[in-house]
Amino acid sequence: MSAQSNVVPSTEVVPEVAVQPLSVDMRRLTRVGSRPGFLDYLVRLWDFRQFIFYDARARVQSGTRRDRLGSAWLLLNPIFNGLTYYLIFGLLLQTSGGIENFLGYLVVGIFIFQFSSGAITAGARSIRSNKAVVQAFNFPRAALPIGANVRELLAAVPLILAMLLIVVVLPPGEKITWLWLLVVPAVLLQALFNLGVGLILARIISRVNDVTHLIPFGLRAWMYGSAIFYTYDRFVTHPQILAAIKLNPLFNMIDIVRDCVLYAKVPQWQSWAILAAWALGVFVVGLVYFWKGEESYGRG
Repeated sequence: MSAQSNVVPSTEVVPEVAVQPLSVDMRRLTRVGSRPGFLDYLVRLWDFRQFIFYDARARVQSGTRRDRLGSAWLLLNPIFNGLTYYLIFGLLLQTSGGIENFLGYLVVGIFIFQFSSGAITAGARSIRSNKAVVQAFNFPRAALPIGANVRELLAAVPLILAMLLIVVVLPPGEKITWLWLLVVPAVLLQALFNLGVGLILARIISRVNDVTHLIPFGLRAWMYGSAIFYTYDRFVTHPQILAAIKLNPLFNMIDIVRDCVLYAKVPQWQSWAILAAWALGVFVVGLVYFWKGEESYGRG
């Protein structure tokens, strides 16, 4: 007899399981990765403030760890740039004519431009360079460009201090006055402008990576149009071009710092107004524009 013939079929009756209806409030459910409301988005960003700050500080400390000179390169890069431009424009092309303390004039321009160019570039590339993090975790994506700009702002602190030290030490040697305190709000306004531009470019580059290659050209043109190594009233005579230069936020930022540090005079209110309008306007536009693309950053 086979083993199968010994099996007795079970006659046990399985009781029926009663299914209870469950009510679900679908109004409280949200789609994963959906864009929250703008105010909710700002609240979420505020909740991430400690992570943004500590991550930025850690990246500043580790950014040059592989180099033998370490963090000294944060100061050496703008110094070498300044020397290069001094040799080319100050000595060879003689653009220093009519500029009192041309070396200090050049140092202020180069250091301030270095701060803006680094912050805008870092913010613009923050989404594309961290795409794996964007796809793996759920968090407000604006934390990335904000963190990049906080990192550049922290790195700019020794940069600004070195700039002031150079202006004091190198001949003719400027005197320290209370006006130097005005450099702080000017730098904060410029940081706000840098963040706004970085937010706009970050969304664009997340979809069209080719724009990354255009940023260096745009920054170089911006530098040449900001009177960093020449005085605008000597070389610019066309009224429309002159008006465009005076509306340039970087030019006004540099002009404010030069007035405070080199010439010991209170900057004109027009310079403050133009810089503040650019900073606040571009920041608001950049934040709203970036928020509207929140759902698209993890795709592709």
